[in-house]
Amino acid sequence: MALPIDTVLPQLIETLAASNSAVLVAAPGAGKTTRVPLAFLEQAWLSNKRILMLEPRRLAARSAAGYMARKLGEQVGETVGYRVKHDTRIGPNTRIEVITEGVLTRMLQDDPGLEAVGLLIFDEFHERSLHADLGLALSLQTQSLFRPDLRILVMSATLAAEPVARLLGDAPIIVSEGRAFPVETRFLPKPLNGSVEEEIVRLALAALMQDEGDMLVFLPGAKEIRTTQALLAKSQLGAQVRVCPLYGALSQQEQDRALRPGQPGERKIVLATSIAETSLTVEGVRIVIDSGLKRYPRFSSRTGMTRLETGRVSRSSAEQRMGRAGRLDTGVCYRLWTEQEDRMLAAHDSPEIIDADLAPLALELAAWGVKDVEELQWLDIPPKAALAQAQELLQQLGALDAHGQITAHGRVLAGMGLHPRLGQMIQRASELGLLDLACELAVLLEERDIVRGRGAAADADIGSRVELLRFVAGNRGEGRSVHGHGLQVEEAVCSKLWNDAAQLKRQWRKSGEPKTSVSGDISQTGRLLAFAYPDRIAQRRGDGRYLLRNGRGAAFGLEQPLAFAPYVVAPLLDDQGVDSRIMLAAQIEESELHQDWAGQISEETAVWWDRSAGAVRSRTRKKLGALILKETAADRDDDAVLHALLTGIRTEGLAILPWSRHARQLRERLQFMSDLFPEWPRVDDEALLATLEEWLAPHVYGMRKRDELQQLSLAAILDGMLGWDERRQLDEYAPTHVRVPSGSNIPVDYSDPAAPSLFVRLQELFGWQDTPRIGRGKVPLTLHLLSPAQRPVQVTKDLASFWQQAYFEVKKDLKGRYPKHYWPDDPLTAVPTNRTRPQN
Repeated sequence: MALPIDTVLPQLIETLAASNSAVLVAAPGAGKTTRVPLAFLEQAWLSNKRILMLEPRRLAARSAAGYMARKLGEQVGETVGYRVKHDTRIGPNTRIEVITEGVLTRMLQDDPGLEAVGLLIFDEFHERSLHADLGLALSLQTQSLFRPDLRILVMSATLAAEPVARLLGDAPIIVSEGRAFPVETRFLPKPLNGSVEEEIVRLALAALMQDEGDMLVFLPGAKEIRTTQALLAKSQLGAQVRVCPLYGALSQQEQDRALRPGQPGERKIVLATSIAETSLTVEGVRIVIDSGLKRYPRFSSRTGMTRLETGRVSRSSAEQRMGRAGRLDTGVCYRLWTEQEDRMLAAHDSPEIIDADLAPLALELAAWGVKDVEELQWLDIPPKAALAQAQELLQQLGALDAHGQITAHGRVLAGMGLHPRLGQMIQRASELGLLDLACELAVLLEERDIVRGRGAAADADIGSRVELLRFVAGNRGEGRSVHGHGLQVEEAVCSKLWNDAAQLKRQWRKSGEPKTSVSGDISQTGRLLAFAYPDRIAQRRGDGRYLLRNGRGAAFGLEQPLAFAPYVVAPLLDDQGVDSRIMLAAQIEESELHQDWAGQISEETAVWWDRSAGAVRSRTRKKLGALILKETAADRDDDAVLHALLTGIRTEGLAILPWSRHARQLRERLQFMSDLFPEWPRVDDEALLATLEEWLAPHVYGMRKRDELQQLSLAAILDGMLGWDERRQLDEYAPTHVRVPSGSNIPVDYSDPAAPSLFVRLQELFGWQDTPRIGRGKVPLTLHLLSPAQRPVQVTKDLASFWQQAYFEVKKDLKGRYPKHYWPDDPLTAVPTNRTRPQN
């Protein structure tokens, strides 16, 4: 059968005969994945070298290899084979290898020149996976330094081709127009308001009645697939309709079952994640129902954790999904969004390199010998902050040295093809005779949680998952799900993981003979997880929450036995809020921390101000990151205690000190002088707190408690800050009292240094013509004139004006209220008195 790609194959062949790079853009259904590699097999420039074609997903790689092998009338592993994680079908005569992207990275690290390879094809490059970007960057350097004859072809259905062409040295762009068959698109009339799964079931039942062919339904994840599958089962579809799930955690047999064409008279509904978005042809599909949702991994540099978020698909993803319906005949695509919402979709998905955990990439770059990430050619340069965080983790794992160079241990981890965390765990486990347990933990951590429903929230113990995995492996049957330990899991998922773990064990045993494995020792789970996640070792706090080694908080969502463990390792957290919820964890003993992490346990003496106790505390602490493993009383260090005490005073403020009335008045007088004469020392809060070491420290040396501070004489301490001449000036320019005409010595109030005040009865000022002044005559006192009952009647800084203007009105009022008192007509010649009337 002719496909659209066939019309451009001659041009593509001619282009790569003349150039070492090209970009091919072909619409979904054009046939690029299966036709292009075969078209180059007999090209002279290939010189019997191999063709490597990279696929983003294992299922797509196996499917493409199988299809091409059938076209040649052969078995997979002859001319066409594949290499994917935990599964290889390659023979001595294999010329076309369909591989997943991580496999290319391993091949490049082992043979930077790729001497046996003539053509590299990057398929579905629009997905912009981390490994695809890294693989292309490394391949371009290989082409530049070692293999100018190496051809590189980048293929995609929805790629913006120009940036990639520029990256490839202005490579030619070839476009295959058109889709094999038209697809009708049907939108919702109004935005969805309700359950996605229920709406999909409604549309599926309607489509079975009015449209022809099998159906492919796109859902964001396995959880939604299981819910939809259960709803369809309740709909009594009939024996002629077969429902097949399709997602990455299923076994190869389950995935193949979803891809196979149905029996005559049978209709098939495939419930798939984005795994079926590209490269795959699901036989018989003419109907697509697209939820418009997708799981995106998001790495948080704030916490060092990756979480899956559900979000809207991009326009390019939606186009890819729609194209599944037009592979073999005309089709229809139902979209669970409106036409208006469709116009708001992002054009493309964000490249994974922008949001991903960069620890694997950082390790590969170090193994490649890259010192500066900009040495390589990238479409998007890895973010520097995320890359630095990844390098810090690799140093914790011992994969990089302090200078960022790869260590011998790091090369071992890089060669394992696992995330550095999991590689570290398996290597250490092999040394301890715990290889089986480590491999089982590794496959569990690489997939989403195998426990279904509420059980996952009720039991965060990863050890129970290991026991379930072993239980299912030993009791395989025909059932779709298995119940054990009060939890429910899918048998097919467990079987696949068990097989993956077995493959991982065989792979590691080839690389080095481990000690005898103690696979049944579940109690060592936490210890092994700590090797992989040293930053997520956690210590229980007094309130039941946990403190992670990296300093962040965490907590269990529900009460469970593990929530009372003094120490746990939490490889999976939800990264939400101040305290992340612990999704998976295992207990670890403190003795194991001392045994395995002795080199990273530091000892420090901490001396600090304890606000609740009002005293300086001093402790010697043994710490693992932010965790305090042991704390004892420290030997007394008076200098450290003094520093902590002064810090405490700064924290509490000067009010913690014993300010007597005399000390407070002296400080106010000094403040008045410093405001008036800049050369005088400042005594405001900011200045005194900043200079505690100068004026207070000698007097508190040896003290450590708030109560002991009450022994201080602050008046004497402040007075000690002055010299003899300054004391004389202080008494002269800022007197404590002023003698008024009545003979009384009235205290000066300096609480407002900008306006010192005198509170005095009006009768005591008779005969005083002008306002008294202080501060070398620069500052008039603010006179608060009082009645005989000490109540204010007037405030003034101009006494002369008061006598001339306001006094007579005040006199009328006071004479009426205090008739026995002396109220002369002429206050300037009257006798001042502090009594009711002046004595003769």
